[in-house]
Amino acid sequence: MSIDTARGVLGDATINELEAGLRGTVVRPGDAAYDQARAVWNATHDKHPALVVRCAGTADVVRAVEFARSQDLPVAVRGGAHSIAGFSTCDDGVVIDLSPMKGVTVDPVRRRVAAQGGVTWGDLDHETQVFGLAVTGGLVSSTGIAGFTLGGGVGWLLRRHGLASDNLTAAEVVTADGRVVRADARENPDLFWALRGGGGNFGVVTSLEYALHPVGPQILGGLVFYPAAQARQVVTRWRELTAHAPDDLTTMLVMTTAPPLPFLPEEVHGTRVVVLAGMYAGTPAEGEEAVAPLRALGTPIADLMGPMPYLGMQTLLDPMWTAGAHNYFTSAFIEPSDAAVDAVLRHHAATPTPFSEVHLHQLGGAFARVPAEATAFSQREASVLCNVIARSPDATDFDAHVAWARGARADIARHGHGAMYVNFTGDAAQDKVRASYPGAVYERLVRVKDAYDPTNLFHLNQNIRPSAPHAAASAAPAG
Repeated sequence: MSIDTARGVLGDATINELEAGLRGTVVRPGDAAYDQARAVWNATHDKHPALVVRCAGTADVVRAVEFARSQDLPVAVRGGAHSIAGFSTCDDGVVIDLSPMKGVTVDPVRRRVAAQGGVTWGDLDHETQVFGLAVTGGLVSSTGIAGFTLGGGVGWLLRRHGLASDNLTAAEVVTADGRVVRADARENPDLFWALRGGGGNFGVVTSLEYALHPVGPQILGGLVFYPAAQARQVVTRWRELTAHAPDDLTTMLVMTTAPPLPFLPEEVHGTRVVVLAGMYAGTPAEGEEAVAPLRALGTPIADLMGPMPYLGMQTLLDPMWTAGAHNYFTSAFIEPSDAAVDAVLRHHAATPTPFSEVHLHQLGGAFARVPAEATAFSQREASVLCNVIARSPDATDFDAHVAWARGARADIARHGHGAMYVNFTGDAAQDKVRASYPGAVYERLVRVKDAYDPTNLFHLNQNIRPSAPHAAASAAPAG
């Protein structure tokens, strides 16, 4: 949208009135900061919003929501801007940008942390580790805490302490009608239930409170690289060992292509490899025995497993997942049967770019012990979460790469539970949303949506459509 178009739709006076009521700022098309303000982590989504409202606090969010509703404009909510499906931005609408809202308050006595909606996992971990405390966070530190948590939140503490959403104790939410409400186990408990796995369907989450746990500052973690020629052996042994792993140990297998890094022999650069990534949440000394078998799944190319700061583990994958690439994720909860392993290996061998990968996340432990009805995230029975990733530095042939990922997921998912993980779903289609929740859970989410967003103002998400017929029509995919 050009600045002239924005003025035509909204009018300078209307925009100026909005900006006058903010502590934050409004970025418009034509402003010097516009291209930077509209950019998101996933370059697949190149959108041109009418306005980006950079909120300084909850009052600014209320004002932005009221403005968008009064002007009948689409709303995208941005925290860390990592949405795989492109929900952090939109064309010709209002982006409510929470990134300036970086407040974090740690209560080490109660083991609680309260953080604003623009905080990333790097920000949060930086504050909580001062006290030797942590909560399950993202695998990439620039990921925003809000979107990650609302969709569930898979990380290195999953088996010891559950999902990020399992550790959410309260949230402040700006609803579609501009109210500011608190959601916890006593106040608005229906909304609290829905926020833990139901995504950004119910309002703008401006603050989140989590339970913290003693973790670090030193843990045992890292990476072990194995050649693709040993992939079947590595995956099979990993499957056997992780079935009886202690809760302190959380791992994943990354089926990828060896990058040109100095710790890898030059002759393996550009060849397919299997990487064991994992962390033991207890003391490094205790973890040595638990991790030892995983360091001998095959004959390692490189073994980078050892004691390190928890903060180091939380940033370990950052260099591989910088902003600006084209990304598509699709997922399935599976059981790693022989047939499933065959499918994973087959599609790893056919990855269309050196950056495209298949991930197998170990589940179980504390994650599996949360009652299915306790939160909107109710897929607790699977032992593995498979994430199929198409990734490329540019848009060349990216549609074909996405087709590979979709085909791989469909094949691998035949050996699973049929469900998808909303945070690892690059499509906004309703069938994908339905595949993410059991029928009764979905219907309960609809009832919460009806109560808090009956006109579907917040539809740029894995959308739970309200039951009103006029509302469902506004739920268009984000691209």
